[in-house]
Amino acid sequence: MELVLRLQEGTELLSVALIGIGVLSATYSLIQLLVTGRRKTQRERRLAYQHARLILSRFLAMALEFQLAADLLGTTVAPSWDQLGRLGAIAVIRTFLNFFLAREIDEEEKAEQEDREVATARTTGEA
Repeated sequence: MELVLRLQEGTELLSVALIGIGVLSATYSLIQLLVTGRRKTQRERRLAYQHARLILSRFLAMALEFQLAADLLGTTVAPSWDQLGRLGAIAVIRTFLNFFLAREIDEEEKAEQEDREVATARTTGEA
């Protein structure tokens, strides 16, 4: 029982750390964009912004998974009907959040890939 509670706390801390790392990474990316933005084309700035969003989105999606795991661990130790009901509601909300976040990540990655392909075609066509 004590081990499960420690594991739950560790999983929650890991989730918080992932969010923190994601925020720092995305912020660093955005700061780079602000510093070098004037030297970039509009398309390059948009790609850099999308890249920063993807960084944060990926970390948030992973953090949501760890939060759900922590909630599951919390209910393994003498669950009550109240706790199970709360877990169900939290699981549904987090699953929806994660679903839409994953869908947005996929769309952004496809758009980023298409932009790279267009840039490559332009470069190849100009050469």
